[in-house]
Amino acid sequence: MADLSSLSIKELLEQLIEAGLDSIPGGGAEILVDEIRQKISPNKCSADKWLEVMQVAHSLELKTTATMMFGHVENKTHIIEHWLKLRTLQDETNGFTAFIPWTFQPDNTRIHVKKTTAVEYLRVLAISRLMLDNIPNLQVSWVTQGDKIAQLGLAFGANDFGSTMIEENVVAAAGIKFRLPQSEIVRLIENAGYSARQRDCFYNVIDSKK
Repeated sequence: MADLSSLSIKELLEQLIEAGLDSIPGGGAEILVDEIRQKISPNKCSADKWLEVMQVAHSLELKTTATMMFGHVENKTHIIEHWLKLRTLQDETNGFTAFIPWTFQPDNTRIHVKKTTAVEYLRVLAISRLMLDNIPNLQVSWVTQGDKIAQLGLAFGANDFGSTMIEENVVAAAGIKFRLPQSEIVRLIENAGYSARQRDCFYNVIDSKK
């Protein structure tokens, strides 16, 4: 958008803020290593550009999330590099509200790999909580893992079950069709021994009684 408008990222975001923008989702991070990005998403921006957009957004007091899609052509070193880049930026800006790791779904794609197992997912989730202790919230991915593994993820460092969705097209294109209504999300959280709380995108708890 900035390039098409002949604006800097800062100028573009300032105009969007004036028009009402007050947060940005952290999608598109994939793995923040250009060697990997060129293989899985060559038309997306570089790792440094993704981090620059987030840094500028945070400097303008926009809160964002951060994601990581793993389980494709990366190795453990690339995952660690991804964590470290996010941790470093968060130390500088404190602008990330949450981190959401999720697994690549290979069906209907041209990347032919075995699906990441639930054990591998939970391991990454737990280490994410240790590595990114400066990002306050860690979200499970019930969209890719299903309800039971997402519920178990609450015991592996996650404190956010995510939300219901009006529409989801990315993993749906890979054949993943998990669906959860709000009542089921609440039940899963409470059955795991936790208290369910509704929040807004800034992690302010919403009083449902009002």
